[in-house]
Amino acid sequence: MQKRKLAGREIYPIGFGAMNVSHCYQPRLPDEEGGRILQAALDLGYTHFDTAAIYGHGHNEALIGTYLSHRRNEIVLTSKCGIVKDPDTGIRGINNRTELIERSVNETLSLLKTDHLDMFYLHRWDKVTPIEEVVGAMARLVDAGKVRMLGLSEVSAATLRKAHAVHPIAAVQSEYSLWTRNPEIAVLEACKELGAAFVAFSPVARQFLTGTLLEGGPYSKDDIRNSMPRFEPEIYAENIKLLPAYSAIAQEAGCTMAQLALAWLLTRGDHVIPIPGTQNPEHLKENFQAAEVSLTPDITARLDALINEKTVKGGRYNTTVQKQIDTEEFA
Repeated sequence: MQKRKLAGREIYPIGFGAMNVSHCYQPRLPDEEGGRILQAALDLGYTHFDTAAIYGHGHNEALIGTYLSHRRNEIVLTSKCGIVKDPDTGIRGINNRTELIERSVNETLSLLKTDHLDMFYLHRWDKVTPIEEVVGAMARLVDAGKVRMLGLSEVSAATLRKAHAVHPIAAVQSEYSLWTRNPEIAVLEACKELGAAFVAFSPVARQFLTGTLLEGGPYSKDDIRNSMPRFEPEIYAENIKLLPAYSAIAQEAGCTMAQLALAWLLTRGDHVIPIPGTQNPEHLKENFQAAEVSLTPDITARLDALINEKTVKGGRYNTTVQKQIDTEEFA
């Protein structure tokens, strides 16, 4: 196991994606339980904690501030801006106006109880505000000492290069796993060329690659998977046909299915950093230990052939959400 670099610091190869504690999948954990998960992650040795302003509409950042701020110097702390909730309608949207970016970072720092972020991402580009203008505004936050380095999320290689020409982009965060291969078109290589880390969210495919989600939706009311084509019952029934062979490879590799997914990602380049999230203490430990799993080239090749953009059915987002994403798409 070799450490990786993010925001100029060495970190454990696998980070903790804090979103699940407050947002998108299951009912929000009571604060004390969420705090225990965060503290357990830090005690295990996680050194990279990722959050965003939209996760629980500030709840996630506040929770991290409450339970981890007293050990701030032990972690690389990252957050994101650019996805907002209309205070009157409650409707979520993307807005990159420069005044909102500055307001967002100030609110984030207050909730996290810190004076700086190690990495501040643009969560989504609104495709209205020129990316050069957005990054210019974010760069002023670096000059002000509120942010150490800048990142982008769900952007194309072309957008990354435009942004990097304005101010160095130290990381790109996008969905990446065996069943979401879009970064392999161009972004993964562009990050390597520019010296940027690639932070992979949803690295176990929103639970699919753990082998524990045996049926498609509908899920609980606020579960994000309800709107995702891959999780529609008939489509999901086709996708789970991939799991028996995948499970057999995990057994051969001597690890769990979730660990296999994370270990595969670590083979994609030494700039790739998975950030799985969980509400379960045992899964927290399981994910952490995936950094110790070593895969042979033969196993990696068989995984590539088994689960990929051609063998997985359904789109990762519905049409409305997909239009908001600035990434290259496989045909």
